Amino acid sequence: MSVEGTGSGSTTAHEPSNWNVPNALTTLRILMVPIYGWALLVDGGESVLWRTVAWGLFVFAMITDKIDGDIARKRNLITDFGKIADPIADKAITGMAFIGLSIIMDTWWMWTITIVVLVREWAVTLLRLSVLKSVVIAAAQSGKWKTVAQAGALGLLTLPLLEVDGWLDVPGEVVWVVAVALLVVAFALTLWSGYEFFRDVWKQRHSIRKTSAD
Repeated sequence: MSVEGTGSGSTTAHEPSNWNVPNALTTLRILMVPIYGWALLVDGGESVLWRTVAWGLFVFAMITDKIDGDIARKRNLITDFGKIADPIADKAITGMAFIGLSIIMDTWWMWTITIVVLVREWAVTLLRLSVLKSVVIAAAQSGKWKTVAQAGALGLLTLPLLEVDGWLDVPGEVVWVVAVALLVVAFALTLWSGYEFFRDVWKQRHSIRKTSAD
């Protein structure tokens, strides 16, 4: 980041240090991924205690994702490390959730959703971090809703909804149905927002080529 001088017309470069709170939270989220995955899959995913622990870790990751982004923007602490690590942290925790839940549920439709979502998410992330450095693609509203729906669905499905007994049995089944419905919505939004992203990329790159040719 650069700060332009007003008196002499000189430019003073000021890059925020990588040693800051947002980057620390991002790093913590990355380190949490294998712990979350382990807690989710204890006893094949049938441990009520460890599934609840995994849910707590997932919620913590989602909250700190929001917090570190807000702090970075408010205090001008956006760094190259953060630009790379933050989306990796997001995709790593959601990717672990999708894979872990697919292993637990072991259904063709859950594995299909997982594979399609992961291919879309990592393709978009890698494009943003590589060939699109000179092309700015603003986050679409559908992408933001996709993120919210994904977080809600994965968070609820991480809970041991079908493993509880007693008075929590019926509420657990009801919440599980709601979670699956959210997952379907998230899947649809994933496909649509992915289409919008690649469409906008093609338009911008086509516009750049046309401008260069002229």
